[in-house]
Amino acid sequence: MSALAALLLAGKFGKFLFSGGTMVLSVFAYALVYGWPYAAGFVALLFIHEMGHFLAARRRSLNVGLPTFIPFVGAWIELKEQPMDAETEAFVGIAGPMLGSAAAFLCYILARESGSKLLMALAYAGFVLNLFNLIPLSPLDGGRIVSVVSPRLWFWGVPILVALFLWIPSPMLVLIAVLALPQLWKAFQDRSIADSAYYRVAPAVRLEYAVQYVALAGFLAIMAFEAHEALPPR
Repeated sequence: MSALAALLLAGKFGKFLFSGGTMVLSVFAYALVYGWPYAAGFVALLFIHEMGHFLAARRRSLNVGLPTFIPFVGAWIELKEQPMDAETEAFVGIAGPMLGSAAAFLCYILARESGSKLLMALAYAGFVLNLFNLIPLSPLDGGRIVSVVSPRLWFWGVPILVALFLWIPSPMLVLIAVLALPQLWKAFQDRSIADSAYYRVAPAVRLEYAVQYVALAGFLAIMAFEAHEALPPR
């Protein structure tokens, strides 16, 4: 029994080391480009965002792993079991941007109080990061959130992603498009997908998540603009 406990402990410790190792690697990679203070702050914001998902998944009794980080790609948590309904998926999906936005707003308040350019830059990055994640396309958080309102809202994410690519061409946007294609195709083929058991929720639940989504997106858009204006000109 003690040997089994030791193996389980070693396994958990190994997962912790892996998560922490990818986090340190990300800090190092970002530091090469942006310097250590910004790198540490930015990865901390990513960590807080992912912990929002982690805590929400644990609250819904889902088996979930610690965050994994990839430099210049982002971070994610591994859901070892998938949500059984769209409401649970939306609950886990919106928790990341919620907690991440709170962390970015704290940076903004502290930056205003102290005049710190670093904190303002981190606040701006945090607002933009969480706003980007609200694009209504899976695998982004926005796609998971709006699915409880209607899976057909995923199609609104297509012109947004295209516009972003035309503005700032990035391989990351191409990757997101590729990952989003299967669900978009499924929604295109199955016109009654919103009526399936997975997406069937009470109208009040749909309204609740719709209001939260729009309010959070509006807040982040305003705060991203405010933080950008507060940054010194380049």
